[in-house]
Amino acid sequence: MPLTVVLVAAGVVVLLTRSTTRPDGCTVTDGVKVTDLDLAQAANAATIASVGARAGLGDHAVTIALATAFQESKLHNLRYGDRDSVGLFQQRPSQGWGTPAQLLDPHYSADAFYRHLAKVPGWRTMPVSDAAQAVQHSAAGYAYADWESVARVIAKALTGEVAQGIACSYAAPVSTATGLTPALQADIGPLSSATTSKSGWRAASWLVAQAAQYSIDSVSYAGRRWTRATGRWSAYAPATGVSYTLTG
Repeated sequence: MPLTVVLVAAGVVVLLTRSTTRPDGCTVTDGVKVTDLDLAQAANAATIASVGARAGLGDHAVTIALATAFQESKLHNLRYGDRDSVGLFQQRPSQGWGTPAQLLDPHYSADAFYRHLAKVPGWRTMPVSDAAQAVQHSAAGYAYADWESVARVIAKALTGEVAQGIACSYAAPVSTATGLTPALQADIGPLSSATTSKSGWRAASWLVAQAAQYSIDSVSYAGRRWTRATGRWSAYAPATGVSYTLTG
């Protein structure tokens, strides 16, 4: 809704109108640093983080994957790239990564990246850029280091390492929640399995990051609640497990 401010100066009335509508997008923080993502980037980052967490590879692996995806696609699921490269990680069907359709599925492409990472000797103690390059074999492998800092902030927020690390705003939805259940099961699993603070916040953060895509109106966890109406987290009396509501 626009806000109109009336200024009176030297007998002249001036009307200044500005929009009070929050822009679509997400803010991610680790409690110290803050970064902004668009809605598509946030949804893709949440999938990458959750796939890595479910694989049991740890937060360092998630940071490596996020830094890689930032360098390769800026966290956008590209249908094009160098030669036959596609997707978040610009993986190539001709190099055995999968079919184009598979590589354009963020869950599949993230899982493929982690499977290759797990085969790299010593990756757990490698610098982020070295581990990423060992998987990608890029002509500009040094560039992954440029994204390490922001990737670490996002990894902390989306793996549940920090609480309420992501908050998103989006306009009133025009779609339905079609596809939410299978995506949630693939990336997170049953919400009832979120039995620790970290797994709970990972699930809650995933829901917030995916909210625009699946018409999620609110997400609650551990006495906190995010709503589409406010675009932020606030106190919420029922301190129960992870839950959500849909718009409409």
